[in-house]
Amino acid sequence: MNSNKKLAYLIIPLFLAIGCGESSFDQGDRLYSQGKYEQAIDAYDTYLQTNPKNVRALYNRARAYEELGDIENAEKDFKRALLLDDKNGQILLSLSNLYQNEGNYEAALQYANYAAEIPGASATAFFMKGRAYHRLGNTGEALKDYNRAIEMDGNYGQAYYYRGMLRLATEQQNAACGDFKRAISLQFELAEEAASQYCQ
Repeated sequence: MNSNKKLAYLIIPLFLAIGCGESSFDQGDRLYSQGKYEQAIDAYDTYLQTNPKNVRALYNRARAYEELGDIENAEKDFKRALLLDDKNGQILLSLSNLYQNEGNYEAALQYANYAAEIPGASATAFFMKGRAYHRLGNTGEALKDYNRAIEMDGNYGQAYYYRGMLRLATEQQNAACGDFKRAISLQFELAEEAASQYCQ
């Protein structure tokens, strides 16, 4: 069984600018949405020359770096943004996701924990905690956090899938197959493969 897939389905949106006219910030967002990440970075660079403490621009440039596989610069920008807004759950979760994908599960857990402690924390914060605990082999804590994420958002297909993978690993096949079935109903594609393999 493969519970080690990257979090390819975790979508953390950009901070989008709202206003009239197209600034270099707006250009960056437009270019990012078109998949022109290098050009987007150039536009954010221009904007940040005169607005060096703009959290949204730093965050969005980090996302562009991440799309290009430039993890070092993505990490730097996420952390710069976090220094300016240390209770921003979106930034914390992006750092958790970055470290999760890089295999640094202790750091992924640390930032997911910070996100989960913010009042009004999202279901994604608990899902990310669960994923980090899962990868660290702490199945008990992982299950608690997957359950919490699902309690908060009953349509969280990715959480059902990974809870199913955890249940398979702990010999709860019937419960796992129930989770895969629910994930399939929510159009989470990986669940179809798991169900066909383990739920005959």
